[in-house]
Amino acid sequence: MSDTEAAAARPNVIVILTDDQGYWALGAAGNDEIRTPNLDRLAAEGLRFERLFCVSPVCSAARASLLTGTIPSRHGVHDWIRHGNSVGEQPEGRLIPYLEGQVAYTDLLAAAGYDCGLVGKWHLGDSHHAQCSLEFPYVHARGGGPYYGAPIITGPDSEGTEPRYITDAITDAGLEYIDDHAGSVSPFYLSVHYTAPHSPWDRGQHPAELFSEYYEGCDFESVPHEPKAPSALPWTRFFDSPEDRREMLSGYYAAVTAMDAGVGRMLDRLEALGIRQRTLILFTSDNGMNMGHHGICGKGNGTWPLNMFETSVRVPALISQPGSVPAGVVEPGLWSHYDVLPTLVEHLGLPEPDVPGLAGRSFAPLLRGERPDESEQVVVFDEYGGTRMIRTHQHKLVHRYPDGPDELYDLDRDPEERRNLLGEPGLTHIREELLNRLDHWFERHADPAMDGAALPVTGRGQLDRVGAEDAFAKEWGI
Repeated sequence: MSDTEAAAARPNVIVILTDDQGYWALGAAGNDEIRTPNLDRLAAEGLRFERLFCVSPVCSAARASLLTGTIPSRHGVHDWIRHGNSVGEQPEGRLIPYLEGQVAYTDLLAAAGYDCGLVGKWHLGDSHHAQCSLEFPYVHARGGGPYYGAPIITGPDSEGTEPRYITDAITDAGLEYIDDHAGSVSPFYLSVHYTAPHSPWDRGQHPAELFSEYYEGCDFESVPHEPKAPSALPWTRFFDSPEDRREMLSGYYAAVTAMDAGVGRMLDRLEALGIRQRTLILFTSDNGMNMGHHGICGKGNGTWPLNMFETSVRVPALISQPGSVPAGVVEPGLWSHYDVLPTLVEHLGLPEPDVPGLAGRSFAPLLRGERPDESEQVVVFDEYGGTRMIRTHQHKLVHRYPDGPDELYDLDRDPEERRNLLGEPGLTHIREELLNRLDHWFERHADPAMDGAALPVTGRGQLDRVGAEDAFAKEWGI
């Protein structure tokens, strides 16, 4: 088989990425209050992961790891990108391509004959110019903002304002890309990166009918009622009253439901074009989200010190291709976004990449209805600056360099992470074993020049590449 024939035989690939969607914010995961009929449909048609984790509980760092299969201490994106995204952004519109010189899985797909595009949120610097072998036909200029009047780039020298509801506009751009490539001999890859359900959640930010039809009388019992945590940052928004809680949660749920409708439109279009069965769809979120969980509204940078709660690091994940991927399967194993690159390489039959620091293992056997090799104990790792996590099926250790505080949880007995067992009699050996494994794993996968444990990452944003003076924001004395 020639290279051209091999490329044509591979499926199209669509990756749908949401922004700040907790694993709990999904009907198929057991939330009977949120309306996600199309994501539930994807789950019924394919594989749903119960315990898949982002690599860092903040958007840009997580997105960089998903693309590259490496950790922040290898690719150098440690926080959300605050400077260098677009010309209209301060200071002085300097564009910074943070992933320059990195190899993304989209580069591997393009080398194998895929046409690759991205619509929606990029948030990895220089949104004006195509990167990682991706076309940028319609890209958000920054990392977030209003749902009406969003800053949008449609060309290297074009930055404007989108009057439409941004979730619908991103879906429209995705549909246009699908239409343009559906008849091509070459397979296509498309990233559809929504800004939903990231804040703002005010009533005027989302279609009024979503509130009136679904969430006007919702009790939101699917989200815990808790007081604001002492570790929650004082300037972060929290529920000032029952009315305020209902307002915020109804906006968050409405944003998810609007995004879900966009997913439904894309599924319908793929079916109408006759290409649904030869299109592999991966749906996930960049990071988790607390919406009152643990007394915070935010993710890893919703507290100080930065946190690694399950609700911050666990993300929804669905994979579907009717006729190829087993349908209606729930996968309980521990997996990470850094496993996506090796999975695509194996599943699509791509050449093995020569990339240093790859951190993951392939779950491609799951897509064939088989079990992966489980001869070694499975462990998931996360990092956010000096805060690092190692998680086994039973235990989680959060270690903060250089001076703590640290946390140890028994997730079998305490799945909501209420009791820190650090210092408990008889458990010292568990902490020491996990810390030893954590240190050795990061020694293998980190680049010393990018090591987050030695960097002043505060959760307030990354201003430049690692190595630049004042690369990380230091406001509020953190």
